[in-house]
Amino acid sequence: MANNRRGLNASQLNLAGTGLGSFNDRLRDAARGGNPFDDRRLQGFITGLGTAPNNVPGLGQGDLATQRSKLISQSRWIRLGLAGNLRDYELVEGNRKTRGDAVIYNGRPAGYTADPQENVIYVSAHDNETLFDKIQWAAPISATMTERVRMNNLGISLVMLGQGIPFFHAGDDLLRSKSLDRDSYNSGDWFNRLDFTYQSNNWGIGLPPAGPNRDRWSLMKPLLANPALQPTPADIAFARDYFRDMLRIRRSSPLFRMRTADQIKARVAFYNASLDQIPGLIVMEISDQDKTESLDRQFARIVVLFNAGPQPVTFTEAKLRGLKLSLHPIQAGGSDPLVKQSRYDAATGSFSVPGRTTAVFVALDA
Repeated sequence: MANNRRGLNASQLNLAGTGLGSFNDRLRDAARGGNPFDDRRLQGFITGLGTAPNNVPGLGQGDLATQRSKLISQSRWIRLGLAGNLRDYELVEGNRKTRGDAVIYNGRPAGYTADPQENVIYVSAHDNETLFDKIQWAAPISATMTERVRMNNLGISLVMLGQGIPFFHAGDDLLRSKSLDRDSYNSGDWFNRLDFTYQSNNWGIGLPPAGPNRDRWSLMKPLLANPALQPTPADIAFARDYFRDMLRIRRSSPLFRMRTADQIKARVAFYNASLDQIPGLIVMEISDQDKTESLDRQFARIVVLFNAGPQPVTFTEAKLRGLKLSLHPIQAGGSDPLVKQSRYDAATGSFSVPGRTTAVFVALDA
C-alpha cells in the first residue's frame, strides 16, 4: 500500500540495510540531463550542461552562469553515486562536509544506501531513450559525431568506475539507437534491432511508432534525417573497444569494487568540489595507501578525472603532489588515442586531461 500504510514499502529510502539494490536515478539524471519525463533536450554532465550549451529556445536552461550553478549542484549526485550513493558518506566541499542524505534530489535525499550493493548504477535501461538517443536529443546540434561518441563513452565510464552494481542496457557499447523511440516494448525488431556486425546502430530507420512518440515527431524528423548524426562503423567499433577497455580497468582493481560502506568511506575522496570548482570536471581519488586492510596488492592509489567539457583542462591539487602516478596501462595501450595525451606532474600535483575524456591514473603499490 502507498505511504507505508501496511508496512514499509520497498522504496529507495526504505531499502537501506536490506541488501536489496535499486536503480540510482540520481546519477542517471545528472549525467544525461533532466529525467525521463522532462524535455529530452535538457542537458546534463555528459551532454554539455554549462560546458557546451545547446541554446534551444524556450528550453529554460538559463544563461551560462545559471547552467554552471546547476551543473555544480548536480555533480554532487554523481560524486555520491561514484561513492556507492551511501546515505552517510560525507562529501567534502571546501570547509564543509555534507552527508549523502543531506544532499537533495528533487526534494528527497540523494544518498540513500547503507551498502554499495544497494547502488545499481546506470545511465540507460530498456525503457526510455537509449544513452545514444538521449545524447542525440541533448547535445548541441553543432557537436560532431566524434564528440557525441565521447559523450557516450563518458557515460559508460561513470557507470563502470563507480562503487556498486554497474548496469548496462544491451547495446550501450554499440551506440545503440531506437531512432528516438521512448518506449519500445511493443515496437518490434525494426526499432529494437541490435547489429553485432557493428555496421549499424539502428539510428534513422524511421519515425518511431505514434503511441508515446507522436507529440515529438516534429522535433524528431530533422534529427533522424540529418546525415551528420549517423555514426559510421568506425564510430561503433570505437565505442565497443572503449567499453572493453573500461571493463578491463574495472576488473584490474578491487578498489573499483569495494564490498562495504566502511571501505568506501575510508578510501574514496573527491577534489575540485568547492564552489570555485572547474565546471564539468569530477576528480575522484581511491587510496589504499597506509590502510590496515589492504584491498589491492597492485595499485596503492587511483586518481580518476572525468572531464565532460569540450576543452582540455589542467587541474592542480596540492594533496596529490609527489605521487608516482601514471596513466593506467590499459589506457596507455588502449583504444582511445586522445586519453594518451593525459599528463600528471608530480612536482606540482597537476593533471592535464583532454576534452570529453575520462583519465585513470594509478600508483603501483610500494
